[in-house]
Amino acid sequence: MLDGFARKQIDPLLMAIARRLAGTGITPNQITVAGFAIGAFAAGAIAAGWFLTGLVLLLASRLADGLDGSLAKLTKTSDFGGFLDIVLDFAFYGIIPLGFIFADPGQNALAGATLIFSFYVNGASFLAFATLAERHKLEGNARGTKSIFFTTGLAEATETLAVFVLASLFPAWFAVLAWLFAAVCFYTALVRILQARETFPGK
Repeated sequence: MLDGFARKQIDPLLMAIARRLAGTGITPNQITVAGFAIGAFAAGAIAAGWFLTGLVLLLASRLADGLDGSLAKLTKTSDFGGFLDIVLDFAFYGIIPLGFIFADPGQNALAGATLIFSFYVNGASFLAFATLAERHKLEGNARGTKSIFFTTGLAEATETLAVFVLASLFPAWFAVLAWLFAAVCFYTALVRILQARETFPGK
């Protein structure tokens, strides 16, 4: 829901950094992988109870996630780059809640598992819609130029990051945040399913 607004605020900074990197030989795919690696370290820090360290690392990870696309615009985009970005984005979204589960299994396991499941369902609805949109030659630029068709929703990257930031700042509230955001993700998936029923032929 907030991704469009967030992108407008941060895109100038990302493009400024990308311009400095464009002549260095660093590729967008390298930044994508580095961003996920930083995210994995963030999850490890969270699992160890170093929540503020985890917060800094997960913010750095998401900075890299935006930077790879900006650099690709200045250099060369590729289908594999888009594929890699999406796969590692979903891996990041799963590994951070896993860090909170390891940090306090007794309190966080059920809520964290439900949150990860909601990401799975929401992600499946997103990717399935994108697949059918490609088959039906639909075009969409709600989130700028992307490798696949993007449908907007209540639970997007900005909202997910906000939940992770709040959980890192207030780790005792992770379970509550996870339950609430899981409900938001399930709702987003349901809306996307209803949208697909209206968009594509057949009942």
